[in-house]
Amino acid sequence: MKLRPRILAPIAVLAAYVALTAAPSATQLIEVMRRHAWAHSNDQATATLENARKTSNTSSPEWLAAVSWLARGSSFVKNWDRAEQYGTEAFEGSVAMVKEHSVDKNSYLETALGAGIEVLGHTYDAQGRRSEAVAFLKEQSQNYQGTTVETRIQKNLNLLSLEGKPMPALDAADHVNGVRLDPGSLKGKVALFYFWAHWCSDCKQQKPILDALHRKYADRGLVIVGPTRLYGYVESGRDATPPEELAYIRGRFNDRYPLPAWMPSPISTRNFIEFGVSSTPTLVLVDRQGTVKMYHPGKLPYQDLASRIEALLG
Repeated sequence: MKLRPRILAPIAVLAAYVALTAAPSATQLIEVMRRHAWAHSNDQATATLENARKTSNTSSPEWLAAVSWLARGSSFVKNWDRAEQYGTEAFEGSVAMVKEHSVDKNSYLETALGAGIEVLGHTYDAQGRRSEAVAFLKEQSQNYQGTTVETRIQKNLNLLSLEGKPMPALDAADHVNGVRLDPGSLKGKVALFYFWAHWCSDCKQQKPILDALHRKYADRGLVIVGPTRLYGYVESGRDATPPEELAYIRGRFNDRYPLPAWMPSPISTRNFIEFGVSSTPTLVLVDRQGTVKMYHPGKLPYQDLASRIEALLG
């Protein structure tokens, strides 16, 4: 009996060692790289990936997705040389793989291709090569038009080129609520465009801020427009036809989260593609001359928006 602990202890130590040193699976590696990226542990991420390269299938969508997370993590810490290195690997590997796999049917390939393009665009810009970045993103937008990565590419193109340009016209043929957008009503106004989705928790947090902004600034010339789109599902991710989803937004969703009677809400997938709304909410602020002054994927606090609006109202 006394010998039993002495026999088991080395076995337990060996098992623990094997568990710690075993190469992670492809999906585990993606998660590890994602966590490193958000933790800004870039050197550790690089060492982990290069160690995994020795035993991984580097010709798989999963590998490229892991590489793309290292590229993103490198851009987060502004290590632009490393971002370009791994962004190029993710991008070029994905371009080659798209010939055999549909980007719309493989989520790993979609991640790798979208992130590779995104990182390279940001990297070229950070290196003082904005015109090259814009040209690259425009080319990729054309190459992948109609695919699941098109909106993400357009978002990054807008981040580099939309501010200072005239506000593109919205497709306003259909609306969620009874308030319709009259383009003529925007002339001479400061306009805030709030692109939202019915499933988006950040949108639910942004909405009270918009209510407060409307109360304070509508009389001074602020107009808020809330474009949205259909996604093919309703609450709990249940699949829905377009009529079913629209009925849900107008009905049950509106009962719980009432749509403002003062906010026109045109509904169009095309708007979301052209404005690169891969992140919701996305906020676009336009001055009285119709020039875009802010393009921001993500929510913003009241004071940030109020100060920007105040400056434009004069």
